[in-house]
Amino acid sequence: MRSLVLALALVLVAPAAAHAAKPKKQFYVSLGDSYAVGYQATGVGEGGSTRKGYADQLVKAARKRGHRFELVNFGCGGETTVSILKRKSACGGPAVDGPRYRGRTQIAAAERFLRRHRGEVGLITVSIGGNDVTACAREADPIPCVSAAVTSIEENIGTLTKRLRKAAGKKVRIVGLTYPDVILGNWVTGQPADQDLARLSVVAFQALINPTLKKVYEKARGRFVDVTAATGAYTPLEQTTTLAPYGTLPVAVAEVCRLTYYCAYRDIHARTNGYRLIADLIAKTLPRRRG
Repeated sequence: MRSLVLALALVLVAPAAAHAAKPKKQFYVSLGDSYAVGYQATGVGEGGSTRKGYADQLVKAARKRGHRFELVNFGCGGETTVSILKRKSACGGPAVDGPRYRGRTQIAAAERFLRRHRGEVGLITVSIGGNDVTACAREADPIPCVSAAVTSIEENIGTLTKRLRKAAGKKVRIVGLTYPDVILGNWVTGQPADQDLARLSVVAFQALINPTLKKVYEKARGRFVDVTAATGAYTPLEQTTTLAPYGTLPVAVAEVCRLTYYCAYRDIHARTNGYRLIADLIAKTLPRRRG
């Protein structure tokens, strides 16, 4: 009789325990540019926002660490560290099913959401700054151009992260991102000028862009994910491999061709596997969560 009572008790308790172990659902807020909205190319000068970007893929990746996220993606293609703070016109390249906030800046729209859902947000990611330095690739000497750009990037992202932190609270995880060094893809042309630019792009990311981004996100008690390093950009260019249809290439260049559309279409955006890599990197910054 005692065994029967114990068995019945276990049957009744087990569903309740299983239910209690299910993590509470939280909002995941994404801000930024075309990387944030998962833009993908379909040809030269063609493409659009997708559900294959890192933000959408992160929702699934985060489940493995016990997080149940609902994505709210404020990202806007073409955004810069200036426009994310000042643009109030309708976004021309919003995320698929992302909120529309014409009449508000991206940061103001995100602040409003964060305040309304204080205590319900588990993660904020920011991908911004790439469009601030894109034009530098056309300069005869891009390094001074990048150096000048990172000064304003630091100031603007500093303002952005302070506002996010204030709206979200002290405990919400903020993760800032950088980018794959797509300019390495210029190497495939075989032209000396393009290959020189590829070499300089590594210097720009390693010595200027990424140290600035890391500094400003960590100052806001956030995390910084070095996508450039994770996508192999710092592998010495003397190390080579083969990749069709380009033949022998530096390993770093081959990785850019494999993970982005730059070599195929001269498009800076990531392929699905490239965005998956970024999602996995962000997921690894999340603590394991139970209940």
